[in-house]
Amino acid sequence: MSEAVPAFVLGGTGYVAGELLRLLFGHPGLRLAAVLSESQPGQPVAEAFPHLAGAFPGVAMSGLDELPRLLELNAASPAAAAFCAAPHGAAAPLVDALLAAAERCGLRVRVVDLSADFRFPTAEAYAAVYGHPHGAPHRLEQFRCALPEHTLSEGPPEHHIGHPGCFPTAVLLAAVPLLRLGLIEPCLHVVAVTGSTGAGRTPSATTHHPARRSNLFAYNPLRHRHEPEMRRLAEAAAGCPVEVHFVPQAGPFARGIYATVQARLARSLAAEEVSAALADSYAGAPFIEVGGEPPRLQDVVGTNRCRIGVAARGRELVVFSAIDNLVKGAAGGAVQWMNRLLGLEETAGLVQPGLGWL
Repeated sequence: MSEAVPAFVLGGTGYVAGELLRLLFGHPGLRLAAVLSESQPGQPVAEAFPHLAGAFPGVAMSGLDELPRLLELNAASPAAAAFCAAPHGAAAPLVDALLAAAERCGLRVRVVDLSADFRFPTAEAYAAVYGHPHGAPHRLEQFRCALPEHTLSEGPPEHHIGHPGCFPTAVLLAAVPLLRLGLIEPCLHVVAVTGSTGAGRTPSATTHHPARRSNLFAYNPLRHRHEPEMRRLAEAAAGCPVEVHFVPQAGPFARGIYATVQARLARSLAAEEVSAALADSYAGAPFIEVGGEPPRLQDVVGTNRCRIGVAARGRELVVFSAIDNLVKGAAGGAVQWMNRLLGLEETAGLVQPGLGWL
């Protein structure tokens, strides 16, 4: 596209929204059209996110009641991008309102939702995991949930996208190619450590910094809500039932996920052979790096990259995966998908180096 595409950010006050704004500031093909917030209309972006001071001077959060007008202002654009960073349960009604308003003014909008609201194909499957009715069940058939790296042979989908989320991103990047190739038995044992930003901006008894500093603990072992999400996507990729046994852990750092995935090989293979299979599967994936040694979390923080390492002994296999939960696991993955949806370069706006020395 010759002109920058207007981009809307819904649910604009959380950590993921802040990361979306940081990435949009440097994006060559997207321009920020509006940030919408139900809780903080009128708040300047620089006040909500002081680290973005100077990036969007004079830009303030708009109320959701302003959405139709803001879409109308951009109705002459051939397309628009919308990122929804609202929590699960709240996202679906927002997305529905956005799409309805866009349809009324004739604006073609592509949506990437970062909540869990569009990760399941049916309202019943969603309600079984999240315990409440879906907010826009008639929109589910318009969405697809997948990682862009696992659709490399396909063109841009006609659907909108439900982003798989941070834990599933780290785990599925490590496991899906091996399931597809039949190199491992369809049973995954996962321990993944996440930073405190994964729990959102409002502190709780387990996310507040004094509870996590110099600390490490598991939570919701074998009953975390991301487990059925991982299972569904793994089964879709493998074409057969897949067991996932997931133990999330809270780490004493702010950003990142370090996943350790254990599986049994279908036959004895050396670690180098497994690494080669993974590297070949991701040959066209610009953000995946496969190496022999276990990755280090700090090397990916601030980037859209995933680093993968492998260890093997006989038929025992361990695959390590490191990502930034706010970038590759959320905002960066969403921008990557939007690039695909709009026919832009997949790496557009996502080539910044890591932060280092946190």
